[in-house]
Amino acid sequence: MDLTARHPRTGELLSTVKFMVQTLAAAGELQRDLQRELTYDGLRAAEAKGSKGGRRPAVAAEKTGDVRTAYLEGRSIAALARDHGVSRGAIRTAVADLMPDHNAISQEDTPAPELPVALDMPGKVADFLRASDLEPAERAALDQGVTVRRGQDYSLRITAVPGVHRQLLARCQPLDGGQGVPTVPAQRKARREHENRVTSLGVPD
Repeated sequence: MDLTARHPRTGELLSTVKFMVQTLAAAGELQRDLQRELTYDGLRAAEAKGSKGGRRPAVAAEKTGDVRTAYLEGRSIAALARDHGVSRGAIRTAVADLMPDHNAISQEDTPAPELPVALDMPGKVADFLRASDLEPAERAALDQGVTVRRGQDYSLRITAVPGVHRQLLARCQPLDGGQGVPTVPAQRKARREHENRVTSLGVPD
């Protein structure tokens, strides 16, 4: 059956096509629910037998203390790995907080990297920025934007880290008037609309 077949006059999907699509979707959902139920049943059965989930540590818990003591006494990671018949990575995991470089880079002091975010920039703002002097990262984000048509107007879907979005917002500040740029109500409205979207990303720490 052609699942894209449409009525020649109305252009809508045929009733038989809609029925088939809904049936396939229901069958897929049923299969997913059955798999989930079987998984839960298996986990409960394993728990009833005393089995615990998760990956077992390569170094047994009762031997971790001996490994740590030996490491502090000067035994090398390679030697400990041979003694206990495990990989060097397993030994490093057991003594990670005792290694010299553990405190050199604190995870609490290292800021989390910003992840790219997709925002729709009004076309009037995008047109202004295209003619502006931008930094390479800003220009790249603008050039890689995806055009989204909205009636006679359009938006530019830009995917970039929040910092780049904020920089681009600062670049279009003249649209509010001043700095030799005449005030155009439609452009000012578009800039403020985009400002609300960028502001929703939050303020960096």
